[in-house]
Amino acid sequence: MADPFKPTAPPMREALPMTDIAAAAQFVHGHGRLLERRRFDHLFGPTPDAGAVLRALDAYRNADGGVGFLEPDLRTPASQPSAVLYAFEVLDEVGETPRAFTHGALDWLQTVTNPDGGVPFVLPTAQGWPHAPWWAPTEDPPSSLLMTAGVASVAHRLHLEDHPWVAKADDYLWEALGSLSLSDPYAFRYAVHFLDAVPDRDRATTHLDQLRERLPEDGRLTVEAGTEGETLSALEVAPRPGHAGAVLFPQALIEQQLDELQQAQQPDGGWDFSWAAWNPAVAFEWRGMVTLDALTTLRAYGRLD
Repeated sequence: MADPFKPTAPPMREALPMTDIAAAAQFVHGHGRLLERRRFDHLFGPTPDAGAVLRALDAYRNADGGVGFLEPDLRTPASQPSAVLYAFEVLDEVGETPRAFTHGALDWLQTVTNPDGGVPFVLPTAQGWPHAPWWAPTEDPPSSLLMTAGVASVAHRLHLEDHPWVAKADDYLWEALGSLSLSDPYAFRYAVHFLDAVPDRDRATTHLDQLRERLPEDGRLTVEAGTEGETLSALEVAPRPGHAGAVLFPQALIEQQLDELQQAQQPDGGWDFSWAAWNPAVAFEWRGMVTLDALTTLRAYGRLD
């Protein structure tokens, strides 16, 4: 029997529409935040400029060392773990690790980390500020596998293991992975990102094998608490070839979803998202971000000319 996970030559298919980079540039510059505009120019403009991205990102740093404002669905100026996560992803994207930024953020993160080594999904400092319904803050929030895995995964990609927060987060995550539920696909995504980045490859491979056995045959994960029909794409779990998450999905599904992503560019030049848009301004911010995600994923898989 053929192994559905083994890479094979893609079948002949009808030619797909070419991705319009110029239209995407117009969309991002017309609707995206300054940070996304700088990211676009660095990634797809004629002259990469990591310094311009770093200057835009630095504006989101707070005096406490943390990061605020970056999560579109969480409109609080206070530092939040989700903002640190996105900031670290941007640093990874441009290949820069300014120590004052990274270690300052991890120093702050230590002040909000629970005794078990995990960080909350959202902190009580978000109370009183506009936010999406799924970002509702509470007092004494528990540790979040999703958020801890997200931050830890990028901390490893940035090689920040010299900071003590990382080892404590790893200990929490190795324990929490044993109870990972596939009913929360977003936690699953960041757990796999952690397993892709963590240095202990033998232990990571063991967990990946266990996750592969639990996935549905078609590899599709439904977001049970999301909007009707909301699913998590295999490309969100494995955004580039060689990512550890790629072994979890049939190669045919990855190719199919690349086709769908390539065809999903909207007439205005941007890509759209599948979750609920609770605020018109937030919708455009998210579309700028997912447009960049779409382009970087397509390029990583060799789908951009």
